[in-house]
Amino acid sequence: MEVTAARSTFFGDIGHWADRTPVHEAALQLRELIDAGASVNIVTVDNFTPLHDACIQGHPNCVKILLEAGAQVDVRTIHGSTPLCHACAAGSLESVKLLVDHGASVNPSLTALTASPLHEACIRGNPDCVKLMIAEGALLEAFDIYFGTPLHAACAKGHFDCALLMLNAGANVNAMKFHETTMHHAAREDRADLVELLVEFGGDVNISDNMGHKPRDYTKLGSPANCSLLHYESNPLSLQQLCRIVLRTVFGTRALMLVPKLDISQRLIDYLTYKL
Repeated sequence: MEVTAARSTFFGDIGHWADRTPVHEAALQLRELIDAGASVNIVTVDNFTPLHDACIQGHPNCVKILLEAGAQVDVRTIHGSTPLCHACAAGSLESVKLLVDHGASVNPSLTALTASPLHEACIRGNPDCVKLMIAEGALLEAFDIYFGTPLHAACAKGHFDCALLMLNAGANVNAMKFHETTMHHAAREDRADLVELLVEFGGDVNISDNMGHKPRDYTKLGSPANCSLLHYESNPLSLQQLCRIVLRTVFGTRALMLVPKLDISQRLIDYLTYKL
């Protein structure tokens, strides 16, 4: 391309021309368009901005250029999604960090058509984004009308790592979504590992939904989740497990901060923080 040939060997902080990918090339062309007067906040009929598209495509170079040029960080699509929602859905940690550094809200107001950035990260199974959203103060019990809480979303999609992060941060393991718990979702997905994880954090295997069905009622006889649920229905937890659940419940969202300060052995600290 003539434009490429006319450029100097280096362009800002993007790097040497020989190392550029098509994405880098797009970022360079984007910067040229902005310098020529293109609006960074122009919208489509469904209120998508260039920043929304850069985020959902996972192009942090373009996100950086758009933000530095004055792109509105919390602009919403017709469905209410912000660029941060899209970046979390795409799993682009670099884009997420850029948005947060530019003041993006981690807790945008939710509508009937909107999920929070933390929901999006849990739905798509992006644990790094989940961890960052939690660290930035995302609401653990934010309620999406379709999935419920972010923990519901992680379990409904079978994302173990995201569920573990949510639980360790203090998410309510027995939160209800129209009388349905995370355990019901884990059962539907036939995820014995998720069932066991939820039980370890105090999940109730005997709770019924609004149809009167327990989690095991959504499993196939003999399936891994069915066997796991049947075991926990028939066998009480050990005193050791119950003590951990009670202590973690009391500490709530401060558990990971407070437990290491207890005057107990490192082995017990590891157990209470689920490192064993």
